[in-house]
Amino acid sequence: MYRAPLKDIGFVLNELLGEHSPPARGGFPDYSPELGATILTEAARFAETVLEPLNKQGDREGAHWSATGVAAPAGFKEAYRQFVEGGWPQLGVSAAYGGQPVPQMLTTAVQEIWASANLAFKLCPMLTHGAAHALELTGSEAQRALYLPRMVSGQWTGTMVLTEPHAGSDLGLIRTRAVPDGDRYRLFGQKIFITWGEHDYTENIVHMVLARIEGAPGGTRGISLFIVPKVLVGPDGRLGERNDVRCVSIEHKLGIHASPTCVMAFGERDGAVGYLVGEPNRGLEYMFIMMNTARLAVGLEGYAVAERAFQQAADWARSRVQGAPLGVRGAPATTIVHHPDVKRMLLTMKGSVEAMRALTLYAAGALDLASHHPQPAQRSAAQLRADLLIPIVKGWCTELGIEAASLGIQVHGGMGFIEETGAAQFLRDVRITAIYEGTTGIQANDLIGRKIGRDGGAAMRALIAEMQAELEGLRRGAAAAAPVREAALEGIARLSAATEALIASAGAGPTRPAAVAVPYLELCGYSIAGWLVARAAEMAAARLASGELGQANGALEGPFYAAKLATARFYAEQLLPRTLALARIVERGSASVEETDPGLI
Repeated sequence: MYRAPLKDIGFVLNELLGEHSPPARGGFPDYSPELGATILTEAARFAETVLEPLNKQGDREGAHWSATGVAAPAGFKEAYRQFVEGGWPQLGVSAAYGGQPVPQMLTTAVQEIWASANLAFKLCPMLTHGAAHALELTGSEAQRALYLPRMVSGQWTGTMVLTEPHAGSDLGLIRTRAVPDGDRYRLFGQKIFITWGEHDYTENIVHMVLARIEGAPGGTRGISLFIVPKVLVGPDGRLGERNDVRCVSIEHKLGIHASPTCVMAFGERDGAVGYLVGEPNRGLEYMFIMMNTARLAVGLEGYAVAERAFQQAADWARSRVQGAPLGVRGAPATTIVHHPDVKRMLLTMKGSVEAMRALTLYAAGALDLASHHPQPAQRSAAQLRADLLIPIVKGWCTELGIEAASLGIQVHGGMGFIEETGAAQFLRDVRITAIYEGTTGIQANDLIGRKIGRDGGAAMRALIAEMQAELEGLRRGAAAAAPVREAALEGIARLSAATEALIASAGAGPTRPAAVAVPYLELCGYSIAGWLVARAAEMAAARLASGELGQANGALEGPFYAAKLATARFYAEQLLPRTLALARIVERGSASVEETDPGLI
């Protein structure tokens, strides 16, 4: 049974990152930690009592396709109705369209809870939120007035429609045509991998579609963005006739079976009616608003599912009796949580989740500051920091989340491979996250090309300098945290040296840094998260040393902070050393990739 880790989330939001939060910097004057705690508590209640009980059932039943549409598994439509009645679609959206503005740090934390409880369910409102955000920033006043209040309320949902069968991630190959028809367009083409592209939740679905206006330039320069509603909408918001859009099939997938992944046909008859968003040929630019929002949201899915896998594995290990304790002759069998290797696996899962959560919420906080800091220079700096971190969050958290879910199966032993325990579902579900919104390789190329290459590494050097200075300043801090702090400094030094080597290698052409881009991204993840883990260790050690410990949220604070310190020590001793190998690969490993003839593979 899933239990939302409210105390862990609260620690990151209010203690570890409290000084970095928008309220501390002048944003969101009506927000308070108490309001955040209330929202998180209610989110936990809904996730634990409504969403989580549907997770395994939804996996077994899956979505249902027919010629007339797609139906979600039993219970999902009712859960969505309760989700809407609870006002959850409005969270984090401008009040101008009926939303409740709160920091993105908080909405990211709430999304973790949804994803842990039921990843398949979480994807639909996530995509609607992203579509609404893109429309708010790029749509016309009339488009915003017509669509946003209904999307924000949850009355309608939204999608992002990019991929085509022949193109995959290469959006420059898009063939879907947009033919002018007065003040609108008629779209013709087929799209694949459209998550929640058809369902029975709502009476309308607002598709945000990339297509090429006839006569537009080739490649990505000629792509435009269109609103294509499932049901046509009158100027007064009333629904009219069905648009020429149809789900022709849904995919049979490894995981997230309850989430329909649709093949969508546009324009099988007279053309699907679409409305141009913004200016022609700027569609990819506009779609990146949705994609960046989605990349952060998918990154958190990696550790959210890992959290759920950890909880189940830990519960299993605490109850599974097998084997006597090592070194104790004649002792009775004990629960496997006492065996060193099982402890190692559980600590790997726990330490990974805590590090990923800290990094992701820190990135979300940077986005908040980019929008709400009172000083323009600080807003610009925060945006550069967020841009740098998002591909790391997306790539590192999903890859590490897959590792953690796999370890969850291993903790269960043979029973983990049996579907009835549920451990296998977490691995099947989380596997897509490293592919969604651009594979890990795409994220890594974005990191080294667009984020580091565009400014010669200035943003990364600034972050490295900030991390080093802070940890150096903590050297007179709590003695119990010193080993974690020193290990984190070593990781940052490796990141610094590897960054300089990567930048230098770019002078020989783009293929050399690209050959080690993913190891570099992973090095960034472990090292930057190591800085945050060291800060957490310092705070936990200081609280323990102070003796000012009581009870919070029904739990004793002493064991909580002791666990934080123990997990940080494990991260320093068994996860941060991975930076040794990754830095070596970045500095010396590109030639073996670059110089190998593809015919030899």
